[in-house]
Amino acid sequence: MRIEGFGFGSIRIDGVDYERDVVIDRGKIRERNKKPSKPFRAAYGHTPLSIKEKIPWKCRRLVVGTGVNGALTVMREVKQEAERRNVELVSLKTPAAIKALNEQTRGTNAILHVTC
Repeated sequence: MRIEGFGFGSIRIDGVDYERDVVIDRGKIRERNKKPSKPFRAAYGHTPLSIKEKIPWKCRRLVVGTGVNGALTVMREVKQEAERRNVELVSLKTPAAIKALNEQTRGTNAILHVTC
């Protein structure tokens, strides 16, 4: 898997353009369903990453791209669950997260926010 391009609002992975947040789970790509996290939006000013979402935990490292400006908040419960599962949680602005993913993909899953 190779992330070939990124711009505000879109990301290109293996020749396919995505215009929504994506989840990379053991090499498979799907759009992020943030609906379960919507109830927390008012508290954060933005829909955060909550434990209610389908998070790809089957990994050693989970990279979360928090958007161009870092607007995606990773809720405390997600951090606690990562620790409980012994998964290294790496939270970076999306451009830095992409760089980290392109350098090391083995054992790594990701959630990438492509706006904000």
